[in-house]
Amino acid sequence: MSVTIKDVAREAGVSVATVSRVLNGSSNVSEASAKLVNETIQRLGYSPNFLGRNLRKRETNVILVLMPTSEHSLYMKIVAGMQNFSQKLGYDIISASTNATTDNETRQLNMLFNRTVDGAVFLGTSFDAETLNRLSANYNIALCCEGVTGADVLTVTVDDEQAGYDSAKAMIAKGHKRIAFIGANSTALSAIRRENGFRRALDEAGIPLPDEYIYKSTYDQENGAIAMERFMSLSERPTAVCAVSDILAMTAIRRALELGFKVGSDISVMGFDNISLCELMTPSVSTIEQPCAAMGELVIKKLIENITSSEKDTRCYTVPHKLILRESTGD
Repeated sequence: MSVTIKDVAREAGVSVATVSRVLNGSSNVSEASAKLVNETIQRLGYSPNFLGRNLRKRETNVILVLMPTSEHSLYMKIVAGMQNFSQKLGYDIISASTNATTDNETRQLNMLFNRTVDGAVFLGTSFDAETLNRLSANYNIALCCEGVTGADVLTVTVDDEQAGYDSAKAMIAKGHKRIAFIGANSTALSAIRRENGFRRALDEAGIPLPDEYIYKSTYDQENGAIAMERFMSLSERPTAVCAVSDILAMTAIRRALELGFKVGSDISVMGFDNISLCELMTPSVSTIEQPCAAMGELVIKKLIENITSSEKDTRCYTVPHKLILRESTGD
C-alpha cells in the first residue's frame, strides 16, 4: 500500500497539519520539525499527491493550448515560446489538435471545465464571439495568433491589416504596378484584415486591382498553384503576387516554375508567416514574419496574470511583425 501523509505524521511524531505545512513550504514550522518531516518522507518514500492537492485548491499550474492542426510549424513555434516562458513561472503546457471543429474543441475543453487545467489558449477557434464571451466570463481563456470579431477575450496577434499593407507596399516599392492577391474565403479575422491592408496599399498608390487579380478559396495548399495558373494565363499577367500564407505562396511559386516562369524576375511572390520552409525552399520565400516566440510568451504572461488576479484583462495586444525579403521577390 502507498504511504500516506498520516503515515508520515505518525512516524515523525507530529501532526498531519505540520507535515502539510512542510510540504507547502510554510515558514510557520521550526527548522528541527521541518528536518524531521523531510527525513521521514525520504525514509518512507512518501510521494505527495500534488495534483489532488492543487485540484482542491482549484489550481493545477497547467495551461491547455488548442490548435487547429499540429502540422503547421507556425503553431509549434508559438507553443515552444509558451513552454519556455511558462516553465519560468512554474506552469506546464499541454497541447491538443482540434482539426478546427467545434465538437473537438468542446471535448478538449472538458479539461478546463473540470479544473484539470487552469486556463486555455486557442490558436484559432471555430467558436463564435458569443460562445467565447460566455467561456471568458467563467474561465480563464485567451486567443493567440487569430482573433475573433466581437470577442471580449484576452487576445495576442500581429497587426494583420498593417502586415498586409506592408506586404503590398514592398511590392510597390520595387516598381510593380500589376499586383495580384491570393486570399481565403474565410471568416478568420486575420485573412480579412490582411486583404484589407493589401487593398489599402494599392488604393493609396493609385494602382488598379482587377477582379481577375484576386483569387480566394481555402488555405489548402493546392489553391496557391490554382491561383498562379490562373494569373499567368491572363493576357496581361501580374508581375507580383501577395499571399495570405506561406504555404499558398510556396505552391504558387512551384506552379510558376513548372510553367516556365522565373520567380523573382518574371513574377515576384510574397508569403505570410515565415515558416521554416521559407529559407529552405529554392527560391527562398519573401514573407511577413509573425514573432511566434514573442506571441507565445506574451499570451502566457497575460493569461497567468488573469489566473492569479481578481481582475480579468480582456484587451487585445499586438506584437510587431517583420518584413523579410528573399529570392522570391528578386532579393
